[in-house]
Amino acid sequence: MKKLSSLLLFVLTVQFSWSQENPAAKYASLITTADLKENLSILASDALEGRKTGTRGQKMAAAFISFYFEQLGLSGPVNGSHYMPVDLFSVAPADIYVKAGVSKYANFNEIMYYGSADSNGEVSADIVFVGKGREEDYANLIVKDKAVALQSDPLSFSIMSGLRKPVALAREKGAKMVFIIPAGKPDEFKTFAAQMQGFLSGGNLTLNRPDPTSPNKGIFFLNQTATEKVFNTTSAKLATAAAADPSKKLLAKVKPGKITYQVAMNITTVKSENILGYMEGTDKKDELVVITAHFDHIGKNPGEGKDVINNGADDDGSGTVSVLQIAKAFAQAKKDGKGPRRSILFMTVTGEEQGLFGSEYYSEHPVFPLANTVVDINIDMIGRRDPEHKDKPDYVYVIGADKLSSELQEINERTNRENEKLEFDYTYNDENHPTNLYKRSDHWNFAKKGIPIVFFFDGIHEDYHQVSDEIGKIEFDLLAKRAKTAFHTAWEVANREGRLVVDKK
Repeated sequence: MKKLSSLLLFVLTVQFSWSQENPAAKYASLITTADLKENLSILASDALEGRKTGTRGQKMAAAFISFYFEQLGLSGPVNGSHYMPVDLFSVAPADIYVKAGVSKYANFNEIMYYGSADSNGEVSADIVFVGKGREEDYANLIVKDKAVALQSDPLSFSIMSGLRKPVALAREKGAKMVFIIPAGKPDEFKTFAAQMQGFLSGGNLTLNRPDPTSPNKGIFFLNQTATEKVFNTTSAKLATAAAADPSKKLLAKVKPGKITYQVAMNITTVKSENILGYMEGTDKKDELVVITAHFDHIGKNPGEGKDVINNGADDDGSGTVSVLQIAKAFAQAKKDGKGPRRSILFMTVTGEEQGLFGSEYYSEHPVFPLANTVVDINIDMIGRRDPEHKDKPDYVYVIGADKLSSELQEINERTNRENEKLEFDYTYNDENHPTNLYKRSDHWNFAKKGIPIVFFFDGIHEDYHQVSDEIGKIEFDLLAKRAKTAFHTAWEVANREGRLVVDKK
């Protein structure tokens, strides 16, 4: 017993010595699976209806986060409030149609409109068929102040990325409207149009009120019936002209049509908010560390069914509760007289799913000078594992740490080696990766202002943006490790002697 007691005393002495030398480890231990699960059980519950921006569920989440920050003793930096109002604009299709001769085609039937600009009444124009819309296709065509129609790949939710270049070229040539003729069968157009109707009818959000005079005038899609009526020819003949060698000038032989269209949009204001909790630092309080996650999600699916609520447990309930727990750890450190040297802004933002709107609004209307902002540590989806890591769960994707500051990269790597020892996967760190994740979460609005960022992410799994993204699939031990990893980086940056050097552009 005497030997055992001596060993126990030695272990306790070592632990005490370690906690004295490394207080970060002590406070990181306050990030517990129990707290993470308790808070996520609220934020990802059916009662919050998927937290779509501007809805009751999102505002319930905002109230919960604000109360949490208040209980921690964090101050409200927006005129004494934790709420930073963000006004958005919902743009929903109203009376939209296309006329060809005596035929009139309604939106989401034979035609679809994608965009937000209002035409301010009917517009009539000649319409020119430009094949695939390549530079060489315009060689023998005049399209200035006319509408153009171009062929595209079959309809899909990813089609817009392939259309950017030909649509932009058509506008450069002076086209007043662009019509897309997608490949595929008529039934495929009908099915996709119904899906788009459900997606668009609720209104797309924008940070700025749409300007009808904007060069981004939207685009129309035409099915085979409408296309053949507009050009008074068959789809097969149009396809033959589009596929032919431009030198044969078959496109110039397609007689232009006459078309009339109208786009009327309903624009309403949507009230939303970012939720901010501020902790003042000590001797370097004028410098600021920002820790972010988005607390909005995509709401409910249209229609009725057994499960229509997109709970967003991982996206981004996991990041939001991590910010709450990191805030709790720092708050306890401050109570113990070990508060951060630099000030910290814990910020959960709105509108990420609609276009990074909450973080963009903050970056354009900062509460604290961006010149004094040292770093943004962004957490978006860290509660699951993706198929690539099915059998090796102790990982996290790290994005952006090396883009602007080599010191941030070194700190992030070192604190991980000294603490949670996760495998850092840099697959998505490549700016040329097809997913382009460096620009797809809230850190981007800080990075483009020249502020170093690091983004923690768990990958794309099968429940991404599905009703099946539920709390029962969260791996809380893994979530806690990742949250602690973010905490250790934040602790080091907030307490080190020198400010992070921005040495990359």
